[in-house]
Amino acid sequence: MSDNTGTIVQVIGPVVDADFSKADGLPKIYNALEIEYEVYGKPNKLTLEVQQHLGDGWVRAVAMSSSEGLKRGMDIKDTGAAISVPVGDEVLGRIFNVTGDPVDERGDVKTEKRYPIHRAAPPLTEQDTSATI
Repeated sequence: MSDNTGTIVQVIGPVVDADFSKADGLPKIYNALEIEYEVYGKPNKLTLEVQQHLGDGWVRAVAMSSSEGLKRGMDIKDTGAAISVPVGDEVLGRIFNVTGDPVDERGDVKTEKRYPIHRAAPPLTEQDTSATI
């Protein structure tokens, strides 16, 4: 994770604007931002995805889960990378949320590879065209 930290300046539902003007740089479009905070006394970790550069060091991001409890002035960190999900035979039959965390109560998934959620589709020559059930 990079050391690039900004400050939340506006929260409107799942849309969060953050100021990175005093940070090491502006997070790239599709970079994941993370914030750890408490909601009703319980620790919470929220992942957001940068969607737009607004100018003057501000970015607009969309929360990948509930933004309840976010407030202006909270610190938010740029991960330096896009949201990625595990891939491979180990994920077959498993259920994941949008950030790649397993939600089927079967424990963590250990894979060698993770792919960003925004990537080009595999070429047709690499796709299986047989009909199976």
